[in-house]
Amino acid sequence: MRQGRRITTVLAGAALLLGAVTGSAWADPTPPPAPPVPGAVTVPGPAIPLPAPVALPDMTAALGGSIHPGVQLRTDGAQCTANFVYTGGGRTFIGQAAHCSGTGAATETDGCTSASLPLGTPVEISGASKPGKLVYNSWLAMQAAGEKDADACAYNDLALVEIDPADVATVSPAVPFFGGPTGIDTDGLAAGERVASYGNSELRGGVAALSPKVGAALGDTGNGWSHPVLTLTPGVPGDSGSGFLDATGRAVGVLSTLNLAPAPGSNGVGDLARMLAYAKAHGAPGDLALALGGPFRSLGLV
Repeated sequence: MRQGRRITTVLAGAALLLGAVTGSAWADPTPPPAPPVPGAVTVPGPAIPLPAPVALPDMTAALGGSIHPGVQLRTDGAQCTANFVYTGGGRTFIGQAAHCSGTGAATETDGCTSASLPLGTPVEISGASKPGKLVYNSWLAMQAAGEKDADACAYNDLALVEIDPADVATVSPAVPFFGGPTGIDTDGLAAGERVASYGNSELRGGVAALSPKVGAALGDTGNGWSHPVLTLTPGVPGDSGSGFLDATGRAVGVLSTLNLAPAPGSNGVGDLARMLAYAKAHGAPGDLALALGGPFRSLGLV
């Protein structure tokens, strides 16, 4: 079984690519710890108190479908988490991180040079009756375009998986627990802005209370291509690709890295607005759009 993308060093040791979980690499994982006690995350400026994780009920009925943001995706054995639902060209897609289909060595993390499985690769989607199909990968798109922007090469980390028409009726765009997305964030994240996410790594051992995460942004990096964030429980392997929302429920980006700087245990979130614009200009449908998920449960994030 392919090992997929592990946690691997990039940016001169300043960050780690948040890899997919594979059966061979993570057999019989140790059960995750209990949810942490409510606390405060320190970012530039005053400490920001964050709410504690909350027990998560079965959301399938409320979502109105079995395929939705936060479901597990498996690409050649590598497990990642879906971010959002998209539409375009009369088709329906679910998003994952581009590195979830990477095939290179652990040190190959630059999207403009790293190897990837080809378009057309089948992707297992939790809740679907048939596999989806990889139809866009930012790494492959940048390589085909001869991309030279170092920030795009480092942070453009989005792939689209087309959902089989037989399963489209079971799709809901709503993010479990939080609701939304209500739109797309286009102005980045200032230090201290609240964020929310839903991870679904198998390393969480099925403990649903660990999936919803809230936290705070540390600002922008990579000329706006990435947003470092701190959450009460950081993203772990298998959470790769999960979506992040801002305090009003707008989609901010896609979980990509585990950072050692500016704060150990923080995560790097690729900017969704930039990645979607790149996708539309490089092979994705020109009318590609984020599917909105209804009301956002703020949980005091605003």
